[in-house]
Amino acid sequence: MEDLSHFITLTPLGVIGLFLVGMVGGMVSGFIGSGGAFVLTPAMMTMGASGIVAVASNMCHKFPKALVGSIKRARYGQVDLKLGLVMGASAEAGVLYGAHLQEGIKEAFGDAGSNLYVSVAFVVVLGIVGSYVLFDSWKIYKAGAADAEEKPSSLALAIRRIHIPYTMVYFKSIDAKVSFLVTLPLGFATGMLAATIAVGGFVGVPSMIYILGVPSLMASATELVIAFVMGLGGTIKFAMSNYVDIRLAMIILAGSLFGIQIGAIGTTYVKPYIIKVVMGMIMIQVLVSRLFVIPVYLSMLDLIEPIGEVVMHSLRQISFWLMVVALVSGAVFILGALVKGMIAHQQEISALAGTP
Repeated sequence: MEDLSHFITLTPLGVIGLFLVGMVGGMVSGFIGSGGAFVLTPAMMTMGASGIVAVASNMCHKFPKALVGSIKRARYGQVDLKLGLVMGASAEAGVLYGAHLQEGIKEAFGDAGSNLYVSVAFVVVLGIVGSYVLFDSWKIYKAGAADAEEKPSSLALAIRRIHIPYTMVYFKSIDAKVSFLVTLPLGFATGMLAATIAVGGFVGVPSMIYILGVPSLMASATELVIAFVMGLGGTIKFAMSNYVDIRLAMIILAGSLFGIQIGAIGTTYVKPYIIKVVMGMIMIQVLVSRLFVIPVYLSMLDLIEPIGEVVMHSLRQISFWLMVVALVSGAVFILGALVKGMIAHQQEISALAGTP
């Protein structure tokens, strides 16, 4: 008989909470193309799921949601399918390696070790990527270039000048050829991060924007194709070790399929730099939420002086409510940007209609 002791008990309130979490995660996914797992994984851990179960269940819910999102964004002409499949191929190798690493940590150190690893990884990755994304969007805004067309970075231009015979591939998103040897490590890193903390978009989206020079809208949409490939392979790998909680995956998926439609539509009404603002803002909030529970896991592993149960409970509660704030503020920001953009768009149409 299979061991289900590492799966959490679901109450009616918990089911509703997971559905709402999934809906917000879907909105984030459709809006910025990261898969939304950087919201969903910590949220499930906050509700009691162990790190590896949260990661595995996220991988399971990711691929059908990513498929829906990529099809939706493709209708707006935002997906570079060839780039998504090329990076997705090497990302799958990263998924297999990352899943093996995650399972090894779980077997060696138990749930506390898995939770600590996932939380520390989130703090480090979110700190680096979130800070840079916010800084970059602030530079664009201060320079008064919010309405200007995005230009590829100097690094991206240098990458395009590298010509390696028999490896060059044309990608429509950048209207240029790039060696697939450049995309290999980017895809592998994306897949490894996805399998270890269920967040590959933190590598995938920024690498496409800053290393390949893909516009923000196309990078976020193309990442959904990569997420589909990774999610399918990761689900099979984790399911073989009985770490996929299908209940969590399906409840979150149900909410996500609603939210992702809203997020995807929102991208058509906002300036590209707004996507970076939303991404960076939510990243930093989730980082702070995870930061508060790291001492709890360190104490459980006897890596620091023992912490009393009252303090542990308080730290978990702080982490929980910070996560709630991150989810609510993310939803409000996306919906606000959507409504504001739709109003501005309607005003433009009305103005044109009144022009003789």
